Amino acid sequence: MLAREPPVWYTPYTMPATPTDQRILAAAWKLFAAGGIDAVSLRQVAAKVHVTPMAIYRHYADKSALIDALVVDALDRWSDRLAAIEAEDPLDWLTAAGDAFLEFALDEPRRFEAAFLLPSSGARRFPDDFAAGRSPAGRQFLPRLDELQRSGRIAAGVEPLEVVITFWALAQGLVTLHRAARLAGGVAEFRALYRRSMRRCLAAFVVEPGTRTTTRVRRASSSRAS
Repeated sequence: MLAREPPVWYTPYTMPATPTDQRILAAAWKLFAAGGIDAVSLRQVAAKVHVTPMAIYRHYADKSALIDALVVDALDRWSDRLAAIEAEDPLDWLTAAGDAFLEFALDEPRRFEAAFLLPSSGARRFPDDFAAGRSPAGRQFLPRLDELQRSGRIAAGVEPLEVVITFWALAQGLVTLHRAARLAGGVAEFRALYRRSMRRCLAAFVVEPGTRTTTRVRRASSSRAS
């Protein structure tokens, strides 16, 4: 008779339990997605997580702290989108960043709302947090603008932080108008308007190498001709 193989014992694998604070945040996102910030209450979150309302206070001091967590989480999602941009030229990167802001607003409207429309102590504030490098998004924008300035593609007197706030204000303003149905047309028309406007905004700050020299030559030629 053939010898029988010894039995093989397998240790069952169980997925580690999701930390309670992450479960609370996920439940808050579901409530927020369904009904906005008014739908988020600690009692409702507790019911979804199957914990007592008092248990939530071990992780979030109050509703404001939970909202701050939603805002920071949404801002991290926005920073991840910026980090995924592969353009090497700084102007191409900034253009792509403007487009990414639009797609974030259209693809994930509630996360966009949390990131840019909810009042929160966790949100970064312009200009101090940007200048100090406390904004993950700002840490991606400013080096590109500095590079453009060093290479002479932005005038020396232009403050990069002001370019950021102008660019951001236009983008958010257009998205807010679209969300409020203040612009005629559908999504396709809005997307085209947004892209044109953002490119014109960048063009107002950026000077391509040789542009001013070429203009001087043309003016000199016109003067001699007259």
